[in-house]
Amino acid sequence: MPLTYISGTGSAVPSKVLTNEDLEKIVDTSDEWIRSRSGIERRHIAGDGETTATLGAEAARRALEDAGVSPEEVEFIIVATVTPEMFFPSTACVIQDMIGAKNAGAMDISAACSGFLYGLSVADRFVGAGQFETVLVVASETLSKITDWTDRNTCVLFGDGAGAAVVRQSPDGERGIIKAILRSDGSKGGLLYMPAGGSRHPTSHETVEKRLHFIKMNGREVFKVAVEAMGEASASVVEGAGYRPEDVDLLIPHQANIRIIQATAKRLGIPMERVYVNIQEYGNTSAASIPIAIDEAKRKGALRPGDLVVAVAFGGGLTWASVLFRF
Repeated sequence: MPLTYISGTGSAVPSKVLTNEDLEKIVDTSDEWIRSRSGIERRHIAGDGETTATLGAEAARRALEDAGVSPEEVEFIIVATVTPEMFFPSTACVIQDMIGAKNAGAMDISAACSGFLYGLSVADRFVGAGQFETVLVVASETLSKITDWTDRNTCVLFGDGAGAAVVRQSPDGERGIIKAILRSDGSKGGLLYMPAGGSRHPTSHETVEKRLHFIKMNGREVFKVAVEAMGEASASVVEGAGYRPEDVDLLIPHQANIRIIQATAKRLGIPMERVYVNIQEYGNTSAASIPIAIDEAKRKGALRPGDLVVAVAFGGGLTWASVLFRF
C-alpha cells in the first residue's frame, strides 16, 4: 500500500492549571514527592463548559487548518478516549457535528493511553487501502472528571487535553507511517481500570458510595509492565522496519512517568536529548498525550519534516503500541 502521512496537527488544553503546590492543599503530598516519582509539575484541568468533545473539536479544527483541509473534505473521524462525552452517541459523532464534517463517518476507540496510536494505525489502513482520502484522528481526555481527588497516589498524575492529526496519502512516497505494533493483555486489565458505570457494575447508590466511578491503579505493577512493554515495542518497531536506533531522530513516548520514559529511551538506545518530554507541563493526558506532544514538538521546531520518529504508548486494557513514521 502507498504510504500515508500526518499532514496536519493540532492540540488544545484547558487554561486552568493545577500545580503541585495546589495539590499540597488538597491531599497529603508535596511538590518534591510528585516531581521525584513522576516528573510532573503541573497539569491542565477542564473548567466549566469544557468537555472531551469541546477540547477534541478545538484540536481537530487546528489540525484541519494546519493541513489546509476543510471539514467537508474529512471522510472519517476516529476519536480515541476513555472519558467519552457520554456512552452514546460516540464522541466522534459529537465532534463531527461540532466541526461541520458533514460527509464523514465517525467512531470511537477505547484503548486508553495507546488510543491515539491505535487510531493512527486504523487511519493508515483506511487511507492506504484507498477507502478514504482524508481521515481525522482525534484523542481527547478529561481525566479530571474520573479522578479521585482524595487518592494521593493517582490524583497527582492526570490532566486534561486533546490532540489531533489529519492523515492523508503521502505526497512524495517518502514521508509517512512505516510500521505499527499494536498489543494487549486483558489478563492484567485490573491493574488500571474504572470499575463501575458499565454492564458489570451499573451505576447505583452503592457504586457511587464506594467511589467505583474513579480511576483505580496498582501503580507499582503498572510501572513494571509499562517499562517492559514500551521498551520492547519501541525497539521492535525500529528493528522490524529495518532501521537502527541511530537512525531515529526523535522518540515521542506517552507522557505517564519520567522514569518510564527514561527506561524506554535506554532500551531503544536513544539519548534523552532525542526524546521529547513535556510531562512536566501536562501530566498524564492518556490518549491525548502523544498527539499533544507531536503538535507541540512541531511548533517548537523539535520535530521537522523528514524526521524519523518513534511514538510509543502504554495504557489500560492493558494495551501498548508503537508507530514508526517519517514526519
